[in-house]
Amino acid sequence: MHSVRLLSALCGRFQCTAPARCGALAQLQLRQYAAEKCDSVIKGVVVGVYAKEGDRPPKMTSSGEKFDDRVQGKITELIRETGLKGELGKGRVFMNVDAEFRAVAVVGLGQEGVGFNDLEMIDEGMENARVAAGVGARALQLQGCTDVFVDSMEYAEQAAEGSALAIYRYNTNRRRRDRTHIPKLELYDSPDSDAWTRGLFKAESQNLARRLADTPANQMTPSIFAQSTVDALCPCGISVEVRGMDWIESKNLSSFLMVAKGSCEPPVILEISYCGTAPEDKPILLLGKGLTFNSGGLCLRPKNCLSMYRGCMAGAASCVGVIRAAAALSLPVNVTAVLPLCENMASGMAAKPGDIVSLLNGKTLGFVDVSKAGVVAMADPLLYAQTTFKPRMVVDVATVGYAVCPALGGAAAGIFSNSNFVYKQFEKAGGLTGDRVWRLPLWRYYKELISPNETFDISNRGRGPASSCIAAAVLHELVPCVDWAHLDIRNVGMLTRYNPLPYLLKDRMTGRPTRTIVQFLFQMACPDRK
Repeated sequence: MHSVRLLSALCGRFQCTAPARCGALAQLQLRQYAAEKCDSVIKGVVVGVYAKEGDRPPKMTSSGEKFDDRVQGKITELIRETGLKGELGKGRVFMNVDAEFRAVAVVGLGQEGVGFNDLEMIDEGMENARVAAGVGARALQLQGCTDVFVDSMEYAEQAAEGSALAIYRYNTNRRRRDRTHIPKLELYDSPDSDAWTRGLFKAESQNLARRLADTPANQMTPSIFAQSTVDALCPCGISVEVRGMDWIESKNLSSFLMVAKGSCEPPVILEISYCGTAPEDKPILLLGKGLTFNSGGLCLRPKNCLSMYRGCMAGAASCVGVIRAAAALSLPVNVTAVLPLCENMASGMAAKPGDIVSLLNGKTLGFVDVSKAGVVAMADPLLYAQTTFKPRMVVDVATVGYAVCPALGGAAAGIFSNSNFVYKQFEKAGGLTGDRVWRLPLWRYYKELISPNETFDISNRGRGPASSCIAAAVLHELVPCVDWAHLDIRNVGMLTRYNPLPYLLKDRMTGRPTRTIVQFLFQMACPDRK
């Protein structure tokens, strides 16, 4: 009943009346990193050191050298005594070296002067700055520092990203006294404050996605997700439309309702609009899968891993973070997001294996495997969004196919696209953000696995083990003539189990690939800028 009342109060249009996005929003977001009131301020500083080359000893960054001069060479002496070699992500915390900074974290940056690595498809200089800043900031956080100053390491934006992502914690359900304290972050000895602020904005958008995805399913129902989205986006001047059951039925979004009807939680569809350029310009459409809990329906998932399926709305959470970052950065591009939110539960009302639904384009979709509800919940909303908003490009973000997990692990999101240009832009964006994508095939071979069938046009399961490619083939059937990319984040957007990035947390939701999509939008908005 609580969710029903909440949804009734929510349904409608929400938009901040204040036009300013950057000024007020900057203060709002930066406060996320501000320390809570405490009896004393404990300052710490993170400085970087490059790896030794040949007989040359490890070399400190320019800001690190200035700090070393400030303390009469003590850091250089400590590096020599402790045998630090400048290896990436490895370092030491030294206490009581300076009167102002109680703790100093000296962290290795790896080799100096590295750039883009074609084989790894990543800018190693930028990623090394994220890793070193993240490792150092987290070490000082665990030492109890309330204010952490971070060396730019020649990449202020990336240092901000790494440190802000590293100190984030989902603490909401712990007693206040048991929560890990989140320190305030500051840039140390660098004039590049604009880049630092951009990095904080991008990291905060990913942390927002992490918080939404990590929240337990009973505390993040479709209605609560809608309220959280309104709270996060409306102060930024972003329009949020909350659509309830009556509206969904009036639009005949039958595939979405087929999944939603198994739960007593009312379904919601969010329409989010960010206008960064002329209103008549066609928007880029984001569609985020929003199953706030996916039990598998009548094809119930194993009990040992059920709790992680609260993260099946990671696609929708990422889209919310992306649009917030777009507003904070004032990107000159129009972006519209459609987020279908519901639960996939087992009940007497739940869809049964073999049920068939007619889609808005006239085709029929067979719900052969009700545990694979993602493409079914997205089908009609995807068709509706293209007809309504007439986008220049469609990007859907979803946790739909398990096959990307053994194929790619946690290294990269799987991407499917009908446009080489769109894929190349995502590839470039992933290389710059360190959150990479890897292209998977969208061949006719997979379309033949989902059709034909004697009783329906498209199968949600298809035939064979290539679940991610089959899910992409289903979605491709629903995007007839526009540039489109499908990001399957089943492997990177949910829990990280193996070899997590040093600035993220093991066994927690990641918020990936939020920053990569933000970078992609920047490249679409400003193609002439590097």
